[in-house]
Amino acid sequence: MSINWFPGHMHKARKEIAEVMPQVDVIIEMLDARIPFSSENPLVPELRGDTPVIKVLNKADLADPAITALWVEHMEKEKGIKALPLTQQEPEKIKNLLALCHEMLPDRNFDVRGVRAMIMGIPNVGKSTLINTLAGRTIAKTGNEAGVTKSQQRIKLDNNVILTDTPGFLWPKLNPPSCGYRLAVTAAIKDTVFDYADIAMFAADYFIKAYPERVKARYQISDLPETEIELLEMIARQRAFVRKGGLVDLHKASEILINEFRSGLLGRISLETPEMVSAEIVLAAEEAEHKAKEKAEREEVRQARARRKYARKRS
Repeated sequence: MSINWFPGHMHKARKEIAEVMPQVDVIIEMLDARIPFSSENPLVPELRGDTPVIKVLNKADLADPAITALWVEHMEKEKGIKALPLTQQEPEKIKNLLALCHEMLPDRNFDVRGVRAMIMGIPNVGKSTLINTLAGRTIAKTGNEAGVTKSQQRIKLDNNVILTDTPGFLWPKLNPPSCGYRLAVTAAIKDTVFDYADIAMFAADYFIKAYPERVKARYQISDLPETEIELLEMIARQRAFVRKGGLVDLHKASEILINEFRSGLLGRISLETPEMVSAEIVLAAEEAEHKAKEKAEREEVRQARARRKYARKRS
């Protein structure tokens, strides 16, 4: 199943960001440290141009630190990019962002003009909480769900920084398809958009392969289930989610697995690595090329039939 979520206010947000971007000196792009690629909006490079970007890998306390280090190295290979893992429990490190904004503009005379920064990111990645920390007061509305911020606002911060806050927005087509699943697993997409069992199957399969010891420790088992469905059934029976006739409630088991991942009860887990994503991009491109070829062949057959039909009519 393909997961996409692009409501009307996100389309509006994209247009408004494009209008303001020429006035921006530095972009602060908030990413989820567990999914740095999937939470990286592909529209940002298109809108950014040469504007320097600080990529904040938020929720780093929930991500695998070794994999986060790989992502930092990977991202900083690109010119004009600085990557910074953060957690909301590090207010002093968050406030260092203001000094980093100055460092990204080495040729600027800040006595003449300060820094015009823009903060961007997908829904529910922690933008509003970070803004409140930077401002030292509650300015931005926060909430543990996607799509809380609905419009732009400008905030004057210390270090002569003017910050433009923007609504979180995704993009019309989530590709590769696994991006949509990872965004759903991490709560960047509203829970009403997807089926819990569907994304839990995706997550369970990954956890079994990538973090088997975490699964064993959390659910106190010595033998790891071989398949994702077996893991969910095991969780259901452990928590007594069994209906009449002995059928397990997979929906409740799925909610448990996803919520325990989101809260960090499964441990520090990252859902993607640079190497994994590179392979997925290649595969997605090959599949897209194959589909385009099939579509062209079908169109060629359709046109050939139309030409024959037209020739018969003329004769």
